[in-house]
Amino acid sequence: MPTTPAPPIAAGQTNTLAVVSLVSAIGAPFGHLIGVGGITLIIVSIVTGHMARSQIKRTGESGDGLAIAGLIISYVHLALTVLVVIFFFGLILAFIAGIFGAASTR
Repeated sequence: MPTTPAPPIAAGQTNTLAVVSLVSAIGAPFGHLIGVGGITLIIVSIVTGHMARSQIKRTGESGDGLAIAGLIISYVHLALTVLVVIFFFGLILAFIAGIFGAASTR
């Protein structure tokens, strides 16, 4: 089954998914604060960043730097979010262990 070539892209056109990746990566920290869903925005940014890089390689559009920036910001944000969740989970476990430890010494 032959594949059809990608439609010609106007010179200098920026890939839309690359812009979406960068904007959602920048908006994700604020998503945590206002309750929109920071994790959802991180996932959107990572998925659209990888899709944008694939399209850019295929079509020759510009915007690879935007997609890479969105991916870097999102992966760093994801790592920090995981570390914060692990920290608070450990804090809660330590608090519970402290309560039960204090109760068992009486």
